[in-house]
Amino acid sequence: QLNRFSEEVTRVAREVGTEGTLGGQAQVPGVDGTWKELTDNVNAMANNLTTQVRNIAEVTTAVAKGDLSQKITVDAKGEVLELKNTVNEMVDQL
Repeated sequence: QLNRFSEEVTRVAREVGTEGTLGGQAQVPGVDGTWKELTDNVNAMANNLTTQVRNIAEVTTAVAKGDLSQKITVDAKGEVLELKNTVNEMVDQL
């Protein structure tokens, strides 16, 4: 199980963090307890990042096409929240 978990977490980290391929989820069948919790946390992190980046991309694409009515609405914290606020403020200034 440890080997399978390691392979899957590494794959998701590479896809999302290095290759920029969003939407990946770790699949570790038959795990429970701490291993399931770790897998679920990795998947939640990847899903959260995917949702945030896709919403930002959707809004910036709309703005690039002249649609200034769009806003980034995804829940965010930290630096992603700063990016969200900056993009939304930029759109308001246009």
